[in-house]
Amino acid sequence: MAELKIRTVHAPVEEIRTPLLVLHIFERDKAPVGFVAKVDQLYNGAISRVLQNGDFTGRKEDTLLLYPPAGSPGIERVLLVGVGKREEHTVERLRRSVGVAVRQAEKLNIPDIAFSVGHVHHLSEGMGDYYAGLAVVQAAVLASWSFREMKSQPDEDQPRTELASITLVAHAEREARDFERACHYGGITARAENLARELQTRPGNVVTPTYLGERAREIGGEAGLQVTVLDRKALEKEGMHALLAVGQGSAQEPRLIVMEHRNGPKDARPLVLVGKGISFDTGGISLKPAQSMEDMKYDMSGAAAVIAAMKAIAELKLEINVVGIVASAENMPSGTAVKPGDVIGSHLGKTIEVVNTDAEGRLALADALSYARRFDPAAIVDAATLTGAIVIALGHHGIGLMGNDGHLLDELVAVGLRVGERCWKLPLWDEYREQIDSEIADLKNTGGRPAGSITAGWFLKEFVEDHVPWAHLDIAGTAYRDEPAPYLRKGATGWPTRLFIEWVRARAEA
Repeated sequence: MAELKIRTVHAPVEEIRTPLLVLHIFERDKAPVGFVAKVDQLYNGAISRVLQNGDFTGRKEDTLLLYPPAGSPGIERVLLVGVGKREEHTVERLRRSVGVAVRQAEKLNIPDIAFSVGHVHHLSEGMGDYYAGLAVVQAAVLASWSFREMKSQPDEDQPRTELASITLVAHAEREARDFERACHYGGITARAENLARELQTRPGNVVTPTYLGERAREIGGEAGLQVTVLDRKALEKEGMHALLAVGQGSAQEPRLIVMEHRNGPKDARPLVLVGKGISFDTGGISLKPAQSMEDMKYDMSGAAAVIAAMKAIAELKLEINVVGIVASAENMPSGTAVKPGDVIGSHLGKTIEVVNTDAEGRLALADALSYARRFDPAAIVDAATLTGAIVIALGHHGIGLMGNDGHLLDELVAVGLRVGERCWKLPLWDEYREQIDSEIADLKNTGGRPAGSITAGWFLKEFVEDHVPWAHLDIAGTAYRDEPAPYLRKGATGWPTRLFIEWVRARAEA
């Protein structure tokens, strides 16, 4: 896909040139206001008539296409998009309405869209010009993404015309300046999330641990990141026994990938992002059911988010030190695979009884979290498609959040709300630790079905130093979805790439 062009225009309504202008309308509004009223004049009162007659009610995600009087220059079409009740409007509603507009443009084969949001965003969560513009840009870039690289023939269900450009229409100089900032930051962050979706969507015979390491090197070279990739021999020398155990049943060698962004003070402790990179997960000897096993290519979604976020952090030149760590392996059943009941070592030195080989992601992350100690981190945040239990708890609408530092957890909740990648805090009470006690090792890798997500979080906590603020994001329910928001498509979502970036940006600017 060609890179989407993003720009801001500040001009009188008569001078705006676009094949499609998107206007957001509140439910039950009976008359256009502000800029919408000016467009209405150009259209000889067409917007007023459809509102007064009830032909368009403004209910969320409803649309109506209008054409100008014959011979009118400038705005060739107007798409009214409903955003629901005025008092219920939110940033997420705005993102969804943008996704609806992009889908309509695809159906009409229109490659260029202009958006005006000034008449609605001031009434929405106090978001202001910058965050309104950011929501539009990110939603449009995310909505425009599709994965077609492996199709030998055009897909009739796919749009024939790709979105080529979006324009934010500003109505004042200050708004224009805020929109320009939003275009820059929003473009980089949404493209990063699309990169994560690309890595997620490629199949397991392409995306192997070796491939992820090579791709990280390429991205690091382009973005100015220092990248280190540890192969099997290096992992053995490091004593990363848990990660090696996960991959020992596969012909694909494990990898530990380290990406470093050093743009803060030399003596400043870095933030560390850690991602689970199981490139395909069969469950190992504890084999998964065949139904939907093809979705286990998404088990490296945490790794994809870390790699993509590190790229964006470098492109934004954030003045902070950040380290991204990816633990990658392929979990396969074979004569060499780790077995239920085996006891393995770990980078930290703790012994682990493997009671279920399908609880492999936490083994890989254990070594990665232990490895992170050498960087003396200021804080660690890991992301992993870790447990099916989190899908039962939160469905596909929220990330399970656990950790050892209340301030860090509150930061991530606030950031998640801003970017639309919401988190819900779960407890790590001491009583849950008892579920992973082992009679023959220091701990076992699963505590059974009760509180499955929490006991998995407790397992990870065992490999983090208590004085280091740490948080765990269980993204098993949000990394890929069958029924996503209108600004996404079925499949990979890229979560939590934008959450990672926004958290780092907030820390850098604090």
